[in-house]
Amino acid sequence: MNSYNNDLDWDEAWEYQPGFTVELAARPGTTHKISSYDPLMVPPVWLAGDPRPRYPHELRIVSRVTTKACHLTPQATEPQWQMCVQ
Repeated sequence: MNSYNNDLDWDEAWEYQPGFTVELAARPGTTHKISSYDPLMVPPVWLAGDPRPRYPHELRIVSRVTTKACHLTPQATEPQWQMCVQ
């Protein structure tokens, strides 16, 4: 295993997944969706609609829900199940 994999903070990467909603610690009530997490960047967390990356200690996770749930329904013309598209 290379040192890249050994040095990654997998717990942090799991906590700050794209789509999660976070609140800025310095501005309670100001929420953003996580756009991306890049372990090679410092700071590693990019927020949608925010021009600068953030450190995890600047954020508080509000919601880990990333997608809406939907029912899968069979397509009349195709035997495959239609996937839910957001």
